[in-house]
Amino acid sequence: MTGPPGATDWADVVRSRMFDRRVVFLSGTLDEAAAGRAAMELMTLDASGDDPIHLQMDTPDGTVEAALSLMDVVDLAGVPVRGTCVGLVGGPAVGVLAVCARRLATPHSRIRLAEPAGSFAGSATDLARWAEHHRDRWDLFCRRLATAVGRPVDRVTADLDTGRFLTADDAVAYGLVDEVCRPDADIYRLPGRPIGFQPGR
Repeated sequence: MTGPPGATDWADVVRSRMFDRRVVFLSGTLDEAAAGRAAMELMTLDASGDDPIHLQMDTPDGTVEAALSLMDVVDLAGVPVRGTCVGLVGGPAVGVLAVCARRLATPHSRIRLAEPAGSFAGSATDLARWAEHHRDRWDLFCRRLATAVGRPVDRVTADLDTGRFLTADDAVAYGLVDEVCRPDADIYRLPGRPIGFQPGR
């Protein structure tokens, strides 16, 4: 068993075994550390085989920078990356799901279109520069997301600015998801919560 580096406790052992089946888990806030870890695992699997990679997502929020960097990794992968929303995918993390080659959602999962909250400490000049940089990156994200879902960028930007929850079926209609998973799919579980679906054989 190869697995990702650092598998030490029981949850990491399960995650490592799933990694060997070309499944990558992305859970919790999508910050730079989480994006870097997922990018490393995606690139490792990309280099080690020709079969699709399955990205399981339960990421309620994240940063724009982390989302854009991981979206680039998915875009540049030499094999298809199939994303599945399990639970809640929200904020900039939605962009990662949107750019996957195949997008799935579990029946009771939700997607939250929302702009992330940002904070910065510094002088007024530094704050103005940070705000300008953040707006430029957010505009880039909105354009990339609009392309992925096939909707006008103004419409997507408005939905993100105002905040909007989508059910799995709503996400299909919106263009964020290609289909809703079958309710009889095999699920791997850790104590207390589902962590993913078994990829199709």
